[in-house]
Amino acid sequence: MRGLSDASAGRSSRYWEAKWFWPLAALALLLLYNLFFTPGFFAIELKDGHLYGDLVDVLNRAVPVMLVALGMTLVIATKGVDLSVGAVLSIAGAMAAWLVTTKTTDLATVIAVTLLLSVLLGAWNGLLVSVFGVQPMVATLILMVSGRGVAQLITNSQTITFQHRGLAFIGTGYFLGLPFGVTLLVAMFILTAVVTRLTAMGLFIESVGENETAGRFSGIDVRAVKMFAYVFTGLCAGVAGLMSAGNIQAADPSNAGLNIELDAILAVVVGGTSMAGGRFYLVGSMIGALIMQTLTTMMYAHYVRPEETLVLKAVAVLAVCLLQSPELRAKVFPSKEAV
Repeated sequence: MRGLSDASAGRSSRYWEAKWFWPLAALALLLLYNLFFTPGFFAIELKDGHLYGDLVDVLNRAVPVMLVALGMTLVIATKGVDLSVGAVLSIAGAMAAWLVTTKTTDLATVIAVTLLLSVLLGAWNGLLVSVFGVQPMVATLILMVSGRGVAQLITNSQTITFQHRGLAFIGTGYFLGLPFGVTLLVAMFILTAVVTRLTAMGLFIESVGENETAGRFSGIDVRAVKMFAYVFTGLCAGVAGLMSAGNIQAADPSNAGLNIELDAILAVVVGGTSMAGGRFYLVGSMIGALIMQTLTTMMYAHYVRPEETLVLKAVAVLAVCLLQSPELRAKVFPSKEAV
């Protein structure tokens, strides 16, 4: 019996130590609070074959951050960071709007050109970091600062509005009862998971982030791995840019994707991926983004002012990160051996 008890305690300890446990627990706690104190939060209504409700809104509004967080997870896992994703999102939206209003209304062409531009911007970041050895924060800060200027050049410093059924569907359409953005997210998540978990790329990324020198000596092309991470992040930001532009049927280069890079970084860190690089957790990043959007929606439902919401989000993120700390858990939840 004692052996069974010890084994059960060991499994319980492993659950507490798992990277996904605390973000999932925090999300569950937020949902539980809303169940009792936010009237109608879990109410789902079906209209014309479409699902509506606060839960659907949380998921839909979190999609852009979740898309960007997918790429950011890979970049951070290489011990890097991409501060330019908001600017890339803005440029992508501006390019899509400019194309449909001046050049072509063919949706396939608009998507292809916009995503190609986003990939090239990601490749620019990857070139600076992997080939020229520029610090990731500095390299991506360059595009972060100049990117919105590029978006304003594309739109001639105007907010371009458009009427395009295809782009509007990407931002506001529904598929299988849910917002189409959710379908985009699922597709991008599957693509990311396949590339990083069913091929050697995920192992290469973690090896580079854990010990770049050892990875190079073991035969890994470190430059190519870093380039892939930044290019893929550019692609994710481009998809988010198409969705954001289609959502409002306009390109607003000054405000589109503003501060989304900070939300994405927080989502990744809350999800358990360390800024020091190494092992990464895609599902954890998705949970982290949902935590922040759920908290934001909850605060608005309780009429909390926006500036106070930012403070509460910071406190929540700090709490989850502290609970993930092995040192803090060792003090708060001492093991029997320590006692």
